[in-house]
Formats: sequence, C-alpha cells, structure tokens
Amino acid sequence: GEQVEFWQVVPVAVVLVFIIEGMLPIISPHRWRNMLAMANQMEDRVIRNIGLVCMLIGVVLLYLVH
Repeated sequence: GEQVEFWQVVPVAVVLVFIIEGMLPIISPHRWRNMLAMANQMEDRVIRNIGLVCMLIGVVLLYLVH
C-alpha cells in the first residue's frame, strides 16, 4: 500500500535532488558561491531546520503530484 509507494518514490526524489543541486553550480557559479558563503555563516541548527523544511516540502509535493 502506502509504504511501498513511498519507498519507490524516495530514490526518484534523491536523484532529482542531485540533478537540481548539480545544475545550480553549472547555471550560476556566482550565485552558488554566494549561497555557500551564506551557509558557511549559519549555525548548524539553522541549516538543519532549513534542510528539514525542504525535505517536508519535497515530500508533500511528491505526495500531491502522485
């Protein structure tokens, strides 16, 4: 049921993330460098929260798309 679908979607989501992450430095190296510099100044806690929010949004979007 639901569980099986989730685990079928996870690898696709991971691949998409890698593709998108890989595109950023190619499309706009300058903006990517600025993002890294900003991330460098943030606390671990803030970065974890951003990651968590992005993950949740991604899961919700995948759920809505399917």
